Amino acid sequence: MTEKEKMLAGELYTLDQPLKEELMNAKELCHAYNQLNPSKKEERRQLIRKLFGRVGTTFLIEQPFICDYGFNIEIGENFYANHHLTILDGNKVIFGDDVLIAPNCSFYTAGHPLEPELRKAGLEYAKPIRIGNRVWIGGNTVVLPGVTIGDDSVIGAGSVVTKDIPAGVVAVGNPCKVVRKIEREME
Repeated sequence: MTEKEKMLAGELYTLDQPLKEELMNAKELCHAYNQLNPSKKEERRQLIRKLFGRVGTTFLIEQPFICDYGFNIEIGENFYANHHLTILDGNKVIFGDDVLIAPNCSFYTAGHPLEPELRKAGLEYAKPIRIGNRVWIGGNTVVLPGVTIGDDSVIGAGSVVTKDIPAGVVAVGNPCKVVRKIEREME
């Protein structure tokens, strides 16, 4: 099993030369993206299409944007991410349709073993993150490895999401916890 296969399987792996090369490729594409004039919308979309594993037809990611590999990121239709989005995508990070992400949000699939000798040996792991449809994530939120956020949920600003969040709720805090169900608002 290659180190990349271990990474995608959520097992402990090390950064071998092929993974380092893929990291560098993504860093170069992110750098190019972040240097483009904001008015160059089609060029920006083309770079994201080249970088990501899957994209919807309508999306906007404000600059700057940073990721590790890119090929593990999938975004649905009508995706919007404000400034300073960081995605450490050693494993899949999948966003559904109509997702809104406020500024300074981070999605980390990467983790390190608790055992010091394993960390010293350079081992790490990556667990997938899934964000449902119509999710709104408030500013300065961090989503940790292995988390799923259900459809129609809202994550309050400043949250650290350490565990799955069900569909149709407002959740907030560190650690992020459900505070209420979302009720249909009066029109």
